[in-house]
Amino acid sequence: MKIVSIKLKNFKAFKNAEMSDLPGMCVVVGANGSGKSTLFSVFGFLKDALTDNVHVALSKLGGSRGFHEVRTRDTDGPIEIELKFRQSPSDPLITYSLSINEANGRPYVAREILKYRRGSKGRPWQFLDFKNGEGTAVTNEPDKVTDQTQLEREKHKLKSSDILAVKGLTQFEQFPATKALGDLIENWHVSDFHIQRARPDQEAGYAEHLSKEGENLSLVTEYLYKQHRDRFDRIIEKMKQRVPGITHVDAKTTEEGRVLLRFQDGAFQDPFLARNVSDGTIKMFAYLVLLNDPRPHPLLCIEEPENQLYPKLLAELAEEFRDYSRRGGQVFVSTHSPDFLNASELDEVFWFVKESGCTTIRRAKDDPQVKAYMEQGDSLGALWKQGFFEGAHPQ
Repeated sequence: MKIVSIKLKNFKAFKNAEMSDLPGMCVVVGANGSGKSTLFSVFGFLKDALTDNVHVALSKLGGSRGFHEVRTRDTDGPIEIELKFRQSPSDPLITYSLSINEANGRPYVAREILKYRRGSKGRPWQFLDFKNGEGTAVTNEPDKVTDQTQLEREKHKLKSSDILAVKGLTQFEQFPATKALGDLIENWHVSDFHIQRARPDQEAGYAEHLSKEGENLSLVTEYLYKQHRDRFDRIIEKMKQRVPGITHVDAKTTEEGRVLLRFQDGAFQDPFLARNVSDGTIKMFAYLVLLNDPRPHPLLCIEEPENQLYPKLLAELAEEFRDYSRRGGQVFVSTHSPDFLNASELDEVFWFVKESGCTTIRRAKDDPQVKAYMEQGDSLGALWKQGFFEGAHPQ
């Protein structure tokens, strides 16, 4: 699955912004406060809205002021989010658009549309169209329909106007577009890995997926070792390739029930416990665990992977992220590292600029000067450090 474009209007710093023709790996740079984390929060907002409702989602993101804190300051229109995505390169383009407004102190879904184009020509077919809690949804299986006139629509009224209409259809296999949207929103993952959270020995427990900050790293390692040995062995081989000296990693459960991670350095006879290995080693291992999940996330958002990581390992890590995207999982990375940018491709890099309180989005490949310098052999990190990413100078 791949997001093709994201369009935001009146969403925090994004008064009117769009990222289009998105590659498998997107690298975002910009000054602090320019909107990098806000971009990631869009997916968290949609997940909360799908799980609960837009009122809850707005409260989580905007606190007690909810709608007014999330809506761009000094605007009076609705909050608008539009995602365009494909399940695979050969599948039709799916568009999901959501408009949220407020009346009498409560937010509501002003408009919600799901549509996709069956061929290369003609208007997209609408499969869901709701306004203020009422609308229509297609009930027959769209893959068996050859003409839009054959679509069977039913009118429905939701029990509350702050509930997403797409919420119900995401549970049914016969509606591939809505199920794909649900899978994307429910299974996206943000990684803000903290070394010190991953180091402590853990009590025995169970975890299949790495958490946001990585505190369950040893439990996930034990799960992979016992249940998915092929994945575990692949991670070990990657560690040998990416981190000089590391020859083995294992997870051991002590008699007291604690799970210990042990790293073997070929230069030493005895293994090192996780609390004693370098920051870079444990962080690279954690990212490899995340990237080799048996049930990979359709979308990964990685915040500043360069923290505590040796600069020479950033090129290795960028290639791992890129390989993950080639296997079908899209990756968004925010960074302040020229070394990570040097390992990025021209097509992958976007930069955010804060102007008059709002964020504008620019793309490296669309800047004639940046593109020309790259064609002459310059690197993106060096150009960024020299100020060629106008408005997004490194700090």
